[in-house]
Amino acid sequence: RYESFYCGVCISLKRRHGQLSRLTLNYDLSFLVLLLSSLYEPEEAAEESCCVVHPFQKQCMRFNEMSAYAADMNLMLAYLKCMDNWKDDGSLLSRAEAAALKPCYEKLTGQYPRQHQAMQSALAALHEMEIQRIEEPDAAASCFGALMAEILVCREDRWSSILRAMGMSLGRFIYIMDAVMDLDADTLKNSYNPFRRYYGLDNEERFRDILKMLLAECIYYFDKLPLVQDVDILKNILC
Repeated sequence: RYESFYCGVCISLKRRHGQLSRLTLNYDLSFLVLLLSSLYEPEEAAEESCCVVHPFQKQCMRFNEMSAYAADMNLMLAYLKCMDNWKDDGSLLSRAEAAALKPCYEKLTGQYPRQHQAMQSALAALHEMEIQRIEEPDAAASCFGALMAEILVCREDRWSSILRAMGMSLGRFIYIMDAVMDLDADTLKNSYNPFRRYYGLDNEERFRDILKMLLAECIYYFDKLPLVQDVDILKNILC
């Protein structure tokens, strides 16, 4: 079922933003679709079809209005990531990808001004920290947490505050986890990593405790949502 929602985001990208946009597909957006679908229970559709990745075997594609929302967020994030790569590394490929995605991105910024503002603010703050080599993990993680907080809120309603709190802790967890996993490679490449001072130390217990704390906070808010549909899949992913 999780895979079918992933395929649903993929087909939503194609139908909303063209064939090229499917190259930006992020597997993590399936979690967003499952979470919001479980909360709001929109009408769901499914179909079976072959695709470029699976040309000989039909795949189940399951989608709803949350698949469309996730596809839009996916494209906006992909464009900003390409632009960030262009600024950081001078990647011509990233610049070309950004140019191809720009018309759709600019259209979406008008549809989602709140999410767009959060993305731009968070990535600009992170970029500034990277330039100045500010090694403050909590500050950097909070920037990405603020971004995730607004992405989880697809509409302003009674669940917004809980979704924002969950998104903040989930975003902080993701940022810290990536930084921990990339610490050795970033140090060897002299790339920015907020944990550089810990390179070469026995960090497993320290980092594991931090990650457990952040994910526990995420699950605390997750449990406050009245979820029934697919809740076992969602809990399996988080726990």
